[in-house]
Amino acid sequence: MYVYTYCLYVLSNHKIMNASFKLIIAIVSLGGLLFGFDMAVVSGIIPLVKSDFGLSPLQEGLFVSSALIGCILGVAFAGKLSDKYGRKLLLIAAAALFFLSAIGCSLSPGFELLLVARWLSGVGVGVASIVVPLYIAEVAPSKIRGRAVTFYQLAVTIGILVAYLSNALVLHYEWHWFDGTYWRMMFLIGALPALLFWIGLYRIPESPRWLMQQGNDTKASAIMRELEIHEIVVTPSSTKGAKVSLFTPVYRQALLLGLLLPLFSQLSGINAIVYFGPTILLQSGLSLSGSLQTQIWFGLANVIFTCIAIWKVDSWGRRPLYLVGSAGATISLLLTSWFINYNIQLYGWLLVLTILGFLLCFAFSIGPLKFVVASEIFPSAIRGQAMAVSVLVMWIADALVGQLTPLMLSSWGSAWTFRFFAVCCAIAFFAVFYLLPETKGKSLEEIEAYWLNKFKKKQKNENTNLK
Repeated sequence: MYVYTYCLYVLSNHKIMNASFKLIIAIVSLGGLLFGFDMAVVSGIIPLVKSDFGLSPLQEGLFVSSALIGCILGVAFAGKLSDKYGRKLLLIAAAALFFLSAIGCSLSPGFELLLVARWLSGVGVGVASIVVPLYIAEVAPSKIRGRAVTFYQLAVTIGILVAYLSNALVLHYEWHWFDGTYWRMMFLIGALPALLFWIGLYRIPESPRWLMQQGNDTKASAIMRELEIHEIVVTPSSTKGAKVSLFTPVYRQALLLGLLLPLFSQLSGINAIVYFGPTILLQSGLSLSGSLQTQIWFGLANVIFTCIAIWKVDSWGRRPLYLVGSAGATISLLLTSWFINYNIQLYGWLLVLTILGFLLCFAFSIGPLKFVVASEIFPSAIRGQAMAVSVLVMWIADALVGQLTPLMLSSWGSAWTFRFFAVCCAIAFFAVFYLLPETKGKSLEEIEAYWLNKFKKKQKNENTNLK
């Protein structure tokens, strides 16, 4: 955990970031690490739990899906609750759920209580997946907001790697529980970052923008002075203190973007590589040991390539980064489908290279930018609810793609499966080209005013045409 915090501190070494803001990033991003850890740690636990409890296929499915059900429930309520009670309170609730789940899973005497504990962790993941990027966006200066929110995605990828490595270490060094089980220790390791996250959250302030939306301008101003945020935060009079609907025509384009970007992130093919990479490589003729070793490198590459987004998102901008990334992902996937049909012994390195090319493009664009864009394009009054809808789409698409990918691989084969994902990336390119305005360097209030002004101009033009 010290290494994780140090990495975030070094990567956030920016003259605009003061010490208070760096501490906030290090603490809040732990929510992303726990997200990644919690969803990945079960990969090494499933066979052990299945053996200990003698699980049927139905029970095994319940064990895996219980967290997803909890996640959807957390997403469904977290947005509205964060708009009503504040971002910090929801973050503390998520941390408590992560900690209680880790302890509960490690101490569960039976399968039923284990399911309940996994369900609690899923609720925590659902809350964190909304509130962490939302909170970071609201406390970050506009010049580095994209970079700051991208830390969340970086933390998720680090959490996945930490889960894989901790599972391997538990087995390698035989760190078993008192009853001789290893999976309880695998769960218990997650309690440490959860406890650090929980304690650390009491050191961070409430979101100043949420406070201003509640009319508490004095406290919000004090927090902004502490963070050395010199932007003038002025909520448009049309939304401050008023009820704003997510489905109002003013924000229709923003809502469409909030739905499409998380959808495209799942339809890009990333899950096919993360979850079914070894299967795909095996179908192509690579050995089992070779495919598993290659998969580890894919995971490391995903972490490293995400740093490119942190480096360039606030200098290149959201639109250029996404357009370059989605175009590159399309080309990489088409090349992958091409080399899959060739002799793996002769062209295996080219196949691995094209998959790495896709991971590179995904990690600096399609992956992190869905959180960056969704956290900044909605008005303050409904930002939490809007993020909830956006993330809910992501989780539903995640579940659907996870179910459909094995069917596509078996029915279509690997080559046509990758061609399908390439088409989805191409559609994402054109959707962003036509719908996404550049938000680089703009305050959240300026982005909110942009949608209002655009809608007024559209209405004016329509009225002029009618005359």
